[in-house]
Amino acid sequence: MTGDLSSGRFGALSTKAGHYESFYLKVADPLSPRGAWIRYTVLKRPDRLPSGSLWCTLWTGSGPPRARKTTLQSRELLAGPGELVSIGASRLTPTRAAGSIDGASWDLEFGGAGVPFPYLPRGWMYRARVPRTKAVSLEPHAAFRGRVTVGEETIEVDGWPGMAGHNWGTEHAERWVWLHGARFVEAPDTWFDATIGRIKLGAVIVPWIANGGLWLDGRMYRLGGPIALRSTSVDPQPTGCHFTLPGRDIVIDGEVSAPDDATVGWRYSDPTGGEHFVCNCSVASMALTVRAHDQKRRVLHLPAGAAYEYGAREPPQAVAIQPFTDP
Repeated sequence: MTGDLSSGRFGALSTKAGHYESFYLKVADPLSPRGAWIRYTVLKRPDRLPSGSLWCTLWTGSGPPRARKTTLQSRELLAGPGELVSIGASRLTPTRAAGSIDGASWDLEFGGAGVPFPYLPRGWMYRARVPRTKAVSLEPHAAFRGRVTVGEETIEVDGWPGMAGHNWGTEHAERWVWLHGARFVEAPDTWFDATIGRIKLGAVIVPWIANGGLWLDGRMYRLGGPIALRSTSVDPQPTGCHFTLPGRDIVIDGEVSAPDDATVGWRYSDPTGGEHFVCNCSVASMALTVRAHDQKRRVLHLPAGAAYEYGAREPPQAVAIQPFTDP
């Protein structure tokens, strides 16, 4: 996990800049609803110092997800040698995440191919003003080992699949969906990772634009992009969605389902004001129907361990929002 897309932006901001940034990990048992979602985030209001937050959600396979969050001041936010980010005593490197907050702790080692997957298909898009959110999958298919504890509950992780990601920008999309799955029953080496968003340009909210990829049978298929705008279809709800994502020589029809009692709700603040309500589940079920031009139609299943995140301006009706502010 090297290169400019891995590096944090928060250390080189001007005083006047507004900025948010997130390094995040998702790990889950592909056969049972156990997993974790951990974030190291930065929020900077214009003309103010940045703050760093730590987020941890644990799914144990029984009961609702256990969630914790804390925010620390700018003097406790940095990136030391070999680190992606450090918030207080909690650190993230390209191969290890270790940290703790009130009532939660984690120590996870992870590794994969070591080659990031950029969601945006062209390098210049990461330098352009639009989209205002940039994202990269640092490790789209990593193996994790270690443990995560929240309260009295602990999961022991031994070779579970997951991913590591990084996003940053000046504002969130108006609406977004994030999808991730790995170690499908029919194709254990396969991974799928996609971001889908509606962004605001002036007074206009553009249609859904997808950017993602599918690794299948040793081949990378890139999905979405502006040229696929008319044939991209997404029907998101707080706890699941149907989607159709086309790409060159491929079309994926998919469905992801995250039960109400396995979904955690959060507030995500925009640097310049306002907020989004975000529903996240890292133990969702996923089914993909893959129609590649050079292959027979394939159906791939992931009984548990898929990630589904949906962000919108309005609060969800069926998912309780956690009692944590995002300063």
